[in-house]
Amino acid sequence: LLEFLRVRRILEPAATAMAAERITAEESGGLRTLLDSIGPDPAAEELVANDLEFHRRIVACSGNSVLSSLLESMSGPTTRARVWRGLTQTGARARTLAEHRAILDALAAHEPEVARSWATVHIAGVEQWLASIP
Repeated sequence: LLEFLRVRRILEPAATAMAAERITAEESGGLRTLLDSIGPDPAAEELVANDLEFHRRIVACSGNSVLSSLLESMSGPTTRARVWRGLTQTGARARTLAEHRAILDALAAHEPEVARSWATVHIAGVEQWLASIP
C-alpha cells in the first residue's frame, strides 16, 4: 500500500500542475460545488468518496488520458486506508478538507507550482500516517 502511495505522490502532483494550466472556470466551479456538497464535518466514508471524485476530476483536467488511467487504477487499493485514517486520526477530516480547498484555490488561480505543492503535501500526509502504523 505504501508503494502505491509513493507512486501516487510522484504522479498526482504532476497531473495537478498540468490541470492548473488547463482548468476552466466551469471545471473549478464544479470542484467547488463538489467540496461544498459534503459540509464541514462529513462521515469518513462520505469524505473518501468525495476525495476520490475530487482527485479524479483534477486528473481529468490534466488532459492526459494515460495519466488519468494510471492514477485511477492506483486509487482503488488505497481507499480502505483513507477511510481508516478518517476514522482514526485526529483532525484528518478537517485537514483533508483544508488541503482540498488549498489545491482548488491554486487550480482556480492557474498556479501550477502551488497546486503541485499542495497535492504533494496532501498525498504525503496519508503516506506518513500509514508508515507510522505499527
